[in-house]
Amino acid sequence: MALSGFLFISWRIFEIIILIPIVGMLAYFVHIYVKNAALTPNYILVLFIVAVLALAWAVATLLNYFRARHDAFFVAAMDLAFVGALIAGVVVLRGIANANCVNFSSGSFSTSLGSFRASIGNGQSASLAVNKTCVMLKASWALAIIAILAFFVTFLLALLVHRNHRNDDKVVVKREYHTSRHGHRRSTSRGARGSRDYDRPRSSQGRSTHRSSSRRQYYV
Repeated sequence: MALSGFLFISWRIFEIIILIPIVGMLAYFVHIYVKNAALTPNYILVLFIVAVLALAWAVATLLNYFRARHDAFFVAAMDLAFVGALIAGVVVLRGIANANCVNFSSGSFSTSLGSFRASIGNGQSASLAVNKTCVMLKASWALAIIAILAFFVTFLLALLVHRNHRNDDKVVVKREYHTSRHGHRRSTSRGARGSRDYDRPRSSQGRSTHRSSSRRQYYV
């Protein structure tokens, strides 16, 4: 295995590790919306669909690498397409980039999701509120940006794999072509020899009959 192939497999594994959390967190939101019979927002749905397709593609090309390396140019084209699709998903979800997912306040505080209270002392209290929805969306958005860079790297590595293996099929075709021509020459040479051997007895028989007939006429 060439160095480009080893790096391609390594980056594919890295992509799978990145895409699994994205699919898991966004699937959580999709499940909530479906359970409540509500439409999933586009900023969640677009990135979720792209992440699912990219994860399936990464797993398929990793398991079938020794077959896919002969079609490395097609793999590179698909990786570049996923780069564009992930960019579209990140752009749609770009509103979460400036969101503040953590709030710190003192005194009385209450929240319904993702918070805890810590006592400071002297009867005073402080609370750190963490918005679970905001954190999960922001983490998915950040991991999607990393996935864009990873798929661009595998796009370049797939081009290198294509360059290293593009002559494999051509060599096999040339060998088959020379073998077939060589066998054809042998068959024609054998056929020519057989025809010559087949013609020789006829000529010799014709000569012997001619001689015997001439001898018969002489004695008669």
